[in-house]
Amino acid sequence: MIQLQIEVPVACFRQSRGRQFAETYPLPPPATVYGMLLSLIGEWDRHRYTDTQLAIALLSQPQQSTVIRTFRRFKSKDISAPSNACPDYQQLLTNVQIRVLVKGSLADRLEEAFDHPESVIRSGGLSLGESRDLINAVTRVKDRPQGGQWLTQDQDGLLTLPYWVDHVGSSGTRWLRYSLQKQPEPLPESVWTLIRSD
Repeated sequence: MIQLQIEVPVACFRQSRGRQFAETYPLPPPATVYGMLLSLIGEWDRHRYTDTQLAIALLSQPQQSTVIRTFRRFKSKDISAPSNACPDYQQLLTNVQIRVLVKGSLADRLEEAFDHPESVIRSGGLSLGESRDLINAVTRVKDRPQGGQWLTQDQDGLLTLPYWVDHVGSSGTRWLRYSLQKQPEPLPESVWTLIRSD
């Protein structure tokens, strides 16, 4: 198992079922965190580490704000047509700090990446959420998990988050219900999400 602390100054974890108003989840869904971890090690095949288990804790209380920005929607075949650009509102979170625990073969690859950064071949900035939401720091943490609100599987939870996203259509997207709970001692199995495509 490896523990990472991740800090993002500004982010939007856009709600999957949102349409025009781009609302944000209060923390990144497991599918988003998994994608960021693959990017961190330079892995392009998202099926390669589907034995991964993630536990995610929100360490900060991010401030939420709403901005207006230009979104692109394709109403015309001409990509530069003015009708494709439309202003709309988007929620942003500032000062997002999370702790991520990783089990499985991805944890081993992350350990290797931290011990031998020269083994990582990747491109672009490392982001969490949209590509413009660049990460300030990813730190390997050695102490035992403490504090924060843990994303916990809960049939009555108010958060429905994707743990696997189908990028071609949406029929293959997989969801679980969660709640945020203060750190239980010891961490129960319900804080772990298995990343899988089936």
